[in-house]
Amino acid sequence: MIEWEVTEDGLRVLDADSAEMGVESPGLDLARSEADLPRPVDATLVCSTSEFTFPSAVVYATPLSGGRTRELGPKTDPIALPDDEYVIDVDAEIKTYLRVDGECSIRRSETYDRTVVSFPERTDVAVGFRSRSEAPTHSMTVPPTPEGVATALSHLHASHRTTGVDRSYPSLRGHPPRLEAGEAIDVPDAVVAATQSTGIEIVAPDDLASLYVLAPLAYYLQASVDVADRPRPVLRLPSLDAEWELSGLPDLEREVTRLLRQVFFLDCLVRNAGPYGTELAEASLLDTLGLDAGALYDAEPAERLGTYMTVAHDAIQHRLPDWHLATYVEPTPEHLSTLPHLLDRLSLLYEPRTSELEGSELVERSLDDFYRGSVAGERGVGQVASVDILKPELREGRIHGWLAEGTPIDVFKSTPAAYENRLDYLERGGDGIDIAVVLNDEEMSDEHVDVAEIYRRRGEDLSIDVTVEEQLSTDGLARLFETPHDFVHYIGHCEKSGLRCPDGYLSASSLEACRAQTFFLNACGSYYEGLELVERGSVAGAITFSQVLNEHAVKVGSTFARLLVHGFGIERALQLARRRIMMGKDYAVVGDGTHSLAQSENRLPATAELERVEGDGFLLSYDQFSSRHVGGFYQPFIEDNEYSYLCGTESEHALSRDELLAYLDRAEMPVIFDGDVYWSADLRPVIEGRS
Repeated sequence: MIEWEVTEDGLRVLDADSAEMGVESPGLDLARSEADLPRPVDATLVCSTSEFTFPSAVVYATPLSGGRTRELGPKTDPIALPDDEYVIDVDAEIKTYLRVDGECSIRRSETYDRTVVSFPERTDVAVGFRSRSEAPTHSMTVPPTPEGVATALSHLHASHRTTGVDRSYPSLRGHPPRLEAGEAIDVPDAVVAATQSTGIEIVAPDDLASLYVLAPLAYYLQASVDVADRPRPVLRLPSLDAEWELSGLPDLEREVTRLLRQVFFLDCLVRNAGPYGTELAEASLLDTLGLDAGALYDAEPAERLGTYMTVAHDAIQHRLPDWHLATYVEPTPEHLSTLPHLLDRLSLLYEPRTSELEGSELVERSLDDFYRGSVAGERGVGQVASVDILKPELREGRIHGWLAEGTPIDVFKSTPAAYENRLDYLERGGDGIDIAVVLNDEEMSDEHVDVAEIYRRRGEDLSIDVTVEEQLSTDGLARLFETPHDFVHYIGHCEKSGLRCPDGYLSASSLEACRAQTFFLNACGSYYEGLELVERGSVAGAITFSQVLNEHAVKVGSTFARLLVHGFGIERALQLARRRIMMGKDYAVVGDGTHSLAQSENRLPATAELERVEGDGFLLSYDQFSSRHVGGFYQPFIEDNEYSYLCGTESEHALSRDELLAYLDRAEMPVIFDGDVYWSADLRPVIEGRS
């Protein structure tokens, strides 16, 4: 759902997933709130203006008369469009379309952080907005049996807006219907009507484990799914009289991963033949493979898949973007309701497997004498709750989630409640972001000052309200968690009895409900308290497994705060933040680690890794991806770069020292250099000092 309002500066646009976009347009006058645009949109208006200024974005202008689509690259030279009727696609955090009749110009601002669309005189412009994240509009009920799950998988893709290759764009895949377990099948008529036939069939073995693994492939292919008494699944294209028998478990996991990544990647390349194409760096691979993008774009789904199946995986394996997300799910009826949420993120699904930590992996968990928990113990504080950590068998994925028994490292530990809680927050909506910082440990005042300033500084760009509390009592802390907040940053101690307060301990189990959407319990051994906050209403939060040093807590807390309010998902933010300390594996995420609190200036959160090369040069590896927007693409906005790249693919750029310094001046992102994580502005003096 999109909401918009006219402001003194132009327009303010909000969607249901906490994204907010300001569009500057001085003197804008609203003509009417409905408009006709030849693109799928959620909200429209017609206004009179002479200029729009958007956040930095890739922009295409397509003449409706049938001419060539023009794309605004990273260069500052404007695109001058002659008199004609155009659809201008602004690929910002909230997808925006402009329908313009007449001349116009599109350019980047001098600092690269804004995109300007201007007209020679005041012009009536139709504007449309499309949300990139939708809450589900329907619910289905199926028995928690193989037959029931097969029925669900045959309809969960009803949320796709197309059966063509453009479904690889994240904005053309809506959230699947909710799924509930019941005695009988109940699929709403609206879901049945929206389920498009693709002529693709999957017949699976009669067991839940195989169906869970097959789920993301079936969902993306929009296949009809059935079960039979057979040891291996089969993929069928009846119109082509073709079928392929797949492997049985556990090899099925590897085969599904290979097929999904291959089909998705080829769709991303073929879609460039359509109206939303871009100068994609990877697109030339189609010619190498001998594939006709235009013919495949127009082909029926089964015919297109049949062609893809003839492509040797070895021919494209080295070009595949990294997959964004893997979730390890115990294939039980209790996890049936989580399938739509995982498929919405297009997560790969694997069976969970673990082993005991041993050898050097245990070293970093054996230094308790130096931890702040031990220092606290000298002051008479009780014991920190211990957690038995396991080593997971990780497969394909940038980030990893865990929906099973046990507590592994290097994953976020989720629960079914986390995903339902997220939808509840989407339905509530909200105006801006409300953050509460709690300092219940005077020795951690440095982190308290740092994070509060970070949140307030970010509030200059977004609608963020920051409150700071110190030495809250148990009643005061309980009221804070039971009061709506988007994020609670708790700095203090946690022990077996709960979060430490001046008058005792607050156990999360004593709360009637938790209304903090997200949180960071930067306190020793806060794992169990964090899990309980998720069960009682939160979506996700960062926690610690054991005792942590004050200095480490300050580094992780401050870095995490900055990443979070700049649009990074909670798991990705903590991944980067814990790189700053040796004992990083003591920090983890509970709940839905893909959840984001805010938006990024780059639409998708970006990182860079920098290394010095021979002479006075540097190699910058630019990376932009999000578990929320798989299938998106990015431009690194580095001078002389003319290409876009698929998210999950790093782009490499050789820069001189002066070019790098100029880039750091205009960038707003974390950069990994010499093993540490810097904010781009903070790295500049470091580079200058290394001349």
